[in-house]
Amino acid sequence: MTSPQQQSIPFAAQAIPFGEFLASGKLPEGYLASEYLAQQFVERLVHYVLSVPAGSYTMAQLGHLLEQIDSRSQVLFFKRLKETSPESLKDFAPLYYGFMNEFHSLLFT
Repeated sequence: MTSPQQQSIPFAAQAIPFGEFLASGKLPEGYLASEYLAQQFVERLVHYVLSVPAGSYTMAQLGHLLEQIDSRSQVLFFKRLKETSPESLKDFAPLYYGFMNEFHSLLFT
């Protein structure tokens, strides 16, 4: 349960427990209630996965988390990953190609 004080803090200023989300493979129901929140979540997730030490999460865990966000946000994740750290895509290639094959039509919208 969230406290009234936590609810008044803007989403962008709240700490996101990515480690917990990756470990459980689940986002709380209604966590990303708007497109803006989903975009903020994706932006911060990209920085998280590029910042934590190798082995802190698996590609399967990241895949499960990404499956819970809408398809446009999934595409945004890989777009931001590529923009932020193009050389890192080789590390994320299996996940990237798995998602991009499924959403090929979204790449041109």
